[in-house]
Amino acid sequence: MIRRTATGYSVDVPDVPGCIATGMTVEHARQQIAEALEGHLEVMRDAGESTPAPASEFEFSVDDDAGEEYCSWVEVEIEAAVSTGVAVRPKAKRKR
Repeated sequence: MIRRTATGYSVDVPDVPGCIATGMTVEHARQQIAEALEGHLEVMRDAGESTPAPASEFEFSVDDDAGEEYCSWVEVEIEAAVSTGVAVRPKAKRKR
């Protein structure tokens, strides 16, 4: 989920609690969360934790009083884990 804030964009991954990032632009935020997600999943794998399955849908709401102007998500493709880690690439889809 990408949300516009007073200082840029904030990103979180509903399927991976605790995986967050920020960016000055939407594209920067997308790049940052892709890197954060890759690292987060690698740490989970190294710790012997299972990778969370992506939800097919989830509910959310935008708080009009919080000044959130933009809300989106980043779809990623997770390649099979290889010895160097998990590769995560953002797709070019955005929803408003």
